Amino acid sequence: MIDVDLARRLRDAGLRWHPRPGDRFTIEQGDFDSAEVFTISDMTVEAHDYPTGTVLGFNGTTEWALDSVAATDALWLPREDQLRDLLGRSFESLVRRHAAGPGGAGDDETVAYEVRTRAPGSPAGSDLTSHLAGAADDAYALALLSFVEASLRLD
Repeated sequence: MIDVDLARRLRDAGLRWHPRPGDRFTIEQGDFDSAEVFTISDMTVEAHDYPTGTVLGFNGTTEWALDSVAATDALWLPREDQLRDLLGRSFESLVRRHAAGPGGAGDDETVAYEVRTRAPGSPAGSDLTSHLAGAADDAYALALLSFVEASLRLD
């Protein structure tokens, strides 16, 4: 699952969320722990669209007194497939990298994931940019963050 700090950076950079079933989120208000993750489902958490905004309704929750929360108080934790879809045609590849740990070969091996993207409009395989992270979804998120931030620059 995507890192919460990285999800905040995506939101703050301008990524907008339109809640759908299967989406994961955490609540960024009150006494909620950002490690508590909720999933939108027609049975437990539904997104209700109103003229004033989207509200996430909690159905049948007896554990805590929460009926609903504004979507603006929730932080979307996009899945790997959603991040890849948002990258669209700029996505080139995902590569799993192996490296020996500080002790050399053996059990200390570390794994990293590299997402390669290309500039919009450039031909496949050219102008590649790499985004490296310890988890594939975080590498996708870093690539998307770079893409969103680049689209906002005026230079």
